[in-house]
Amino acid sequence: MSRSGAITFKGNPMTLAGEAVTAGGAAPDFTLHYFEGGMQTLTLEDLKGKPSLLSVVPSLDTPVCATQTKKFNESLGELGDRINAVTVSLDLPFAMNRFCGAENITNIRSASDYQERNFGQDWGTLIEELKILCRAIFVLDADGKVVHAQYVGEVAEEPDYDAALDALKSQL
Repeated sequence: MSRSGAITFKGNPMTLAGEAVTAGGAAPDFTLHYFEGGMQTLTLEDLKGKPSLLSVVPSLDTPVCATQTKKFNESLGELGDRINAVTVSLDLPFAMNRFCGAENITNIRSASDYQERNFGQDWGTLIEELKILCRAIFVLDADGKVVHAQYVGEVAEEPDYDAALDALKSQL
């Protein structure tokens, strides 16, 4: 299934692969990769037990994606280890690790969907025309149920930070 015209990129309609994930449903499973002393995997099961924020971006090497990651990193510091927070993109884990180190990103982990793109397909965030992920925010409760979902209508715009953070804090 594809969703034609679901979002725009610089005003141009784009198609998202897969179905939209909506609040109230179970979060689809995924396998993401990150680099921490070696290549590691991150799955939905790894996040269970704490509320989680998934911040999806096209690439950390773009201004809006960098801003989004930095803003969430700053806002999540006060929540400490009571939550999980992950930035998801198709960037290579090594590039994500470099970005986070250079920008002192310590409150949000970065993980990549570069190998199988199962996150992009199953979470409805893969832009078919560009083969990158769209901008989206998901908040999960401690059991892996989606309590907030936002697909940003225009990829070049920032998400609604306050709505996502309010949804996350409501799970504490």
